[in-house]
Amino acid sequence: MRKLCPNFDREDGLDTVLEVPIPEEMFSTNKNSHRSWQSMISWVKSSARRSPESMTALFGGENTEIQLLLGVVGAPLIPMVKVENDHNVNRNIKDQPIEASMAKYIVKQYVAAVGGEKALNSIDSMYAMGKVKMGVTEFCSGEGGLNNKVVKVKNLRNGGGEVGGFVLWQKRPELWCLEQLVSGCKISAGSDGKVAWRQTPWHHSHASRGPPRPLRRFFQGLDPSSTANLFSDSVCVGEKTINDEDCFILRIEAESSSLRARSSSNVEIIRHTVWGHFSQKTGLLVQLEDSHLLRIKAPGNDSVYWETSMESSIQDYRNVDGISVAHAGQTWVSLFRFGENSDSHSRTRMEEVWTIEEVDFNIKGLSMDCFLPPSDLKKEEEEGCGVYEGNARLPFKIRAVPSRISASKVVAVDVDDSDESEDDEDL
Repeated sequence: MRKLCPNFDREDGLDTVLEVPIPEEMFSTNKNSHRSWQSMISWVKSSARRSPESMTALFGGENTEIQLLLGVVGAPLIPMVKVENDHNVNRNIKDQPIEASMAKYIVKQYVAAVGGEKALNSIDSMYAMGKVKMGVTEFCSGEGGLNNKVVKVKNLRNGGGEVGGFVLWQKRPELWCLEQLVSGCKISAGSDGKVAWRQTPWHHSHASRGPPRPLRRFFQGLDPSSTANLFSDSVCVGEKTINDEDCFILRIEAESSSLRARSSSNVEIIRHTVWGHFSQKTGLLVQLEDSHLLRIKAPGNDSVYWETSMESSIQDYRNVDGISVAHAGQTWVSLFRFGENSDSHSRTRMEEVWTIEEVDFNIKGLSMDCFLPPSDLKKEEEEGCGVYEGNARLPFKIRAVPSRISASKVVAVDVDDSDESEDDEDL
């Protein structure tokens, strides 16, 4: 990971310190390296001076796919927040249903496997830096109809995909900040304990509807304490073999009050479910899944449904200051659009491979100022995580996207990016 780049304003000047480290792959001699490097140069030189409109022009055309990836895979959130550090799962365990009692016992084994209660409770803050490679791997249209079409887009294993890096900061579960740069496009997200927000080159800063929620990436083996708190109220729903390893399956559902808080007059969050697969041998979390379904209300009685499913394989646990932290993994994402007309059904598949380069706990000097939301935050923005239909607000001239993506009328974005007035026009 490169943390410095040449000073483009003065050849004899000091190197520029990058806000987000850049993976070495961006400088390798592959077919995408020149475009990625030029995008990164443009971002470093003038991103601070550009307006959202000019940034849209900069990152248009070929990089429409990057907006799709960052909007869905870049900074998804977990539906519920557990901020209390209470890993003592022995309380009244005999008075609960067997499924809940089993889940508490499995979480207890997980806490022991990652380092124990004493080690987890000693964590006040953390920092992590890593790299990602992501890409749209498949697009299917007309599922269930006569004109079913499947387009294979990329294969990350054969050198395809977009590369980038990210930096994470956390001070207790409710305070966190993410900076991620992928092929010259940057996404920022964070939470100050009162509101969760997101910022991209193609939109002003906007807040998530409902209570602030934690970043999903923390639960991919980076923050064992939050993972234990999340599944402390789960239920055990069975067993499953993953990569020849027997696992217990724990499930937790988002509360109805949380779903209502995240919904709006035009978008209803119907459900959000999280599954954790814990190894029976090691006690560690080896796979994380979550799925949520939303309904977008259209004029009349028609509605469009979007189901977003994510599955993360969590690997390469290493000991960091007495705590086991996952240093690698892979995430598969599926976006499924459906309604009454089967010919309009579509499914988009995406993939992300990630590795952790550095991680540390109890960072000295990490103040509350690091988690302040942007000054241009629009709290009235709406939140969710789904897909919109309509051409009026499709970013980056999506109608001109090459046929290999085949998304002339569909783009995956967060519901964050649309306020109610604009939703009414699109739908």
